[in-house]
Amino acid sequence: MFDVGFLELVVIGVVALLVVGPERLPKLARTAGMWVGRGRKFINSVKADIDREMKADELRQILAKQKQSNPLHEIVEDTKKSFDEIKSETASAVGANKKPAPPPEDRHE
Repeated sequence: MFDVGFLELVVIGVVALLVVGPERLPKLARTAGMWVGRGRKFINSVKADIDREMKADELRQILAKQKQSNPLHEIVEDTKKSFDEIKSETASAVGANKKPAPPPEDRHE
């Protein structure tokens, strides 16, 4: 975002030294560092919140898309239809070739 090089930092330091003075410069630098740290922490927090919301929105979209298509339900229905077709084909084939079953024998030992 900002491109600050070493030369610019030296110029800022010299101007701050001339304006503030050598006695108050360390305290000013400490305070400036504290504010820069707080600013970075705030920016990182905002970035994390935005990223979290984007991921949550993507997850909602994926869940909505899955809810609309529901491929597992379709697979189960197709399997049931195939099973019913095979069952009816097998029943008709067995019915055509069916021989009367012999009566069960009662064996008591």
